[in-house]
Amino acid sequence: MFQRAKQIRDGFIPAVFGLLVLITLLCVLAGCFGSTSGSDASSSHGTLPATASDSGRRDGLPTVRAGDLPREARATMALIAQGGPYPYGQDGAVFGNRERILPREPSGYYREYTVVTPGSKDRGARRIIAGKDGTLYYTSDHYDSFRRIVQ
Repeated sequence: MFQRAKQIRDGFIPAVFGLLVLITLLCVLAGCFGSTSGSDASSSHGTLPATASDSGRRDGLPTVRAGDLPREARATMALIAQGGPYPYGQDGAVFGNRERILPREPSGYYREYTVVTPGSKDRGARRIIAGKDGTLYYTSDHYDSFRRIVQ
């Protein structure tokens, strides 16, 4: 009886190990572990705010001209450009990009800022997200969609 248990154990452990190696290999090949996007990280854009010269970015996101944004969004952009002060304590906090709609970048790359929503009892759903390279994104639906802001 112990002999049979030893045979099962001796066959089971290598089989499980082999299966884990196979799963890991498949994940690596399928990109399960993700990677940062080198195409945007290496581009040379100026500091805030984003300009029309970056309209050729390959992030696949729709764009919006700064002049077409709500007045409150333009006011937030002005605060970002001057470094504050911001109306909410959370403004300037790291945006984690958990939705993975914006280009993948290292943690800490994006910061979020509140766009005041008239009539809202809280911060509302509107935000501007700023990348370290000065690129700005606008969301009016609390990160369900983004548009890159161009001047």
